Amino acid sequence: MKKKRVIAFYLPQYHPFPENDEWWGKGFTEWTNVAKARPLFKGHYQPHLPADLGFYDLRVPEVREQQAEMAKKYGIDGFCYYHYWFNGHQLMQRPLEEVLSLGKPDFPFMLCWANENWTRAWDGEQKDVLIKQIYNEDDDRKHIQYLLDNVFLDPRYIKVDGKPVFCVYRSNLLPDMGRTIHIWREEAMKQGVELYLCRVESFNSAGEKYLQDGFDAAIEFQPFTPYMKTFIKAKSPICKFIYNLNRHFFNRCKKRKVDYAAYVEYTSKLPTPNYRLYPCVTPMWDNTSRRIQKMFILSDSTPEKYGNWLSSVMRKFKPFSEQENFVFINAWNEWAEGNHLEPDAKWGSQYLEETKKAVEN
Repeated sequence: MKKKRVIAFYLPQYHPFPENDEWWGKGFTEWTNVAKARPLFKGHYQPHLPADLGFYDLRVPEVREQQAEMAKKYGIDGFCYYHYWFNGHQLMQRPLEEVLSLGKPDFPFMLCWANENWTRAWDGEQKDVLIKQIYNEDDDRKHIQYLLDNVFLDPRYIKVDGKPVFCVYRSNLLPDMGRTIHIWREEAMKQGVELYLCRVESFNSAGEKYLQDGFDAAIEFQPFTPYMKTFIKAKSPICKFIYNLNRHFFNRCKKRKVDYAAYVEYTSKLPTPNYRLYPCVTPMWDNTSRRIQKMFILSDSTPEKYGNWLSSVMRKFKPFSEQENFVFINAWNEWAEGNHLEPDAKWGSQYLEETKKAVEN
């Protein structure tokens, strides 16, 4: 049986930087929102507070080392760092720059270009934009040249048959993704490098036709796949009524609440896609700490439920080749979205222990 590589999405935040100081106040980090979250209803698990690693600062090398050692111990094969590039201006780049310059931790990684606008609502849309994405061919060349010169040649960088793996989070936002990919491949070949490009399937962008731009594969992004919308529509009229009632009236916050186990059961019965799609699971999701309203809650997750989901996906997924063998977890440390494998005050390391169990079995 071909080995499967388990990759966890990784947020390189948790340190102050000038833009956040300007937009949110001096010293702001993700921890600011995480610590102030409060429960919205009986049994609501908030706030999510870190345990073993505490309220860490990613400018500290020892923290990054501890994260890598913890990930290795529990069966994670690499991190997929979010990469924030806005026409040559980068955000939250310091942790990765130090990983590259120091050569530590000795842990595999890849990048995912988080190519959304930054907004006050953290939704990537067009309202209250803090910094905007502007796409053009000149920037396409500068972007890929930066990656070729500074990132892809690192020996820890994750590759498929020698090709660096690079992911695009919202490929449907680019005006001509096919042209951008052509430019990227052209510039890479000038340096004798072939690329392995993946599009992340989130929101409405799914299906084989989206690979026609020239991507090598797609990555599922749980829980925000098109399956979520079809799941809600497929629920019984009573369940749908309760969902809409929660969304529009309760707690004056228009929360959107979906049962974790029911959603997992629904997705597990879906047929395997007929194109290269790497599967993904999420341990939990609750972005209450970031939202005044319209928060999304994947409710009543437990380590056991998550472990069963990951085990099922690991059994079901058949790698496309010896190295096209990725299973993604969303995420390692998205604390403000209530979405993390790192130990917390409620569950300790149980989500990590379930990860290791699923990988080993």
